Amino acid sequence: MFEEWTDFLAISGLVFLGIALIIFGYHLIKVNFFLSPKQAYEYISKNEVRTLQYGLYSVIISLAFFVNTFFEGADLLWWLVRIFLTVMTGLILSVVIKSYLKYYYPFHLEKRLKRLRYKPRVSPKTGRMMKLLDEDEEDVYLDEGMQTEENVYSVDYDVWIDEETGYTMIEKYQGHLIASRCPECNYNTFKVEEEDLVVPPSLSSEGKLIKSFRCKYCGHTEKKSFQVAKLSENQ
Repeated sequence: MFEEWTDFLAISGLVFLGIALIIFGYHLIKVNFFLSPKQAYEYISKNEVRTLQYGLYSVIISLAFFVNTFFEGADLLWWLVRIFLTVMTGLILSVVIKSYLKYYYPFHLEKRLKRLRYKPRVSPKTGRMMKLLDEDEEDVYLDEGMQTEENVYSVDYDVWIDEETGYTMIEKYQGHLIASRCPECNYNTFKVEEEDLVVPPSLSSEGKLIKSFRCKYCGHTEKKSFQVAKLSENQ
């Protein structure tokens, strides 16, 4: 019975280790061999933290199975103690991993993304290295809406040029400040200018907040209504 259970634990450990390797391998291969620097930038910024989280969770589960193959004893109490210790250790490691990925890993990720963003681009026309234009030079290649997006810091554009042929590549990145897409001109220049709490919330009813939006490019304005949650007794 013990040998059968040990075999089950070992096989389960290998399965979860295999899952972790597939998760990490797929991510690395896709980023390094199938995506352009801009595509890799977007994919990593959206998926890498979650991918690492799932992969490391699989490693923890795999280790939990493998560790338990080294202990003998069929006593029920001993099995319960082992299960409890394994689960608690796994939970602690999961919390540590989640905290690291949430609070510390973004600093490392930001450096990687910066390297990808400014990695020299290769012209599809000539195979030559392209030049990244500075802020003053790139304005010639951006329309007024794009320039306004940069001026309100909602979007940042990089313009790469093949100096031999004049071929240009314009890449769009998220800016420092948040602005939504304007329903009129479709540029990311639609920002909140004023908030008015027309109905204050109470213990028995929700409140009502009116936000006034204005497009910094085309001047389109809108007012939107938002519900404010009821007050709690502790407030």
